[in-house]
Amino acid sequence: MSEMRRYCIKNQVKPDRLAEYKQSHAAVWPEMLRALKDSGWHNYSLFLGDDGLLVGFVESPDLDEAQARMAATEVNARWQQAMSGFFVDSDTAPDEGFVQLEEVFHLESQLEQAEAETNEKEKRH
Repeated sequence: MSEMRRYCIKNQVKPDRLAEYKQSHAAVWPEMLRALKDSGWHNYSLFLGDDGLLVGFVESPDLDEAQARMAATEVNARWQQAMSGFFVDSDTAPDEGFVQLEEVFHLESQLEQAEAETNEKEKRH
């Protein structure tokens, strides 16, 4: 399997649809869950703020490829149709309206680097 990369994505749910949005995600269709996994979405979570800010975290070897693979599934077309009224920017499909955020800090990566540098210094002494 290819190396997993971490992605953070955001969107904006309409404030008057928050409860309904949460309810729709409390029991996502099993075929949708399987399609996500099979398409390359791993460790996928969504977080919703009181103001409608939706932040997602997903790991994938290639998110663009994973999105393209999902777009080719019939269940995704049905899910996107069901989700289409929830988002502030309703001009695009919900799965195309996400904005990717840049990762600026990752604890494990920096710890690994710091430990490697410490080990290298110890080897030289």
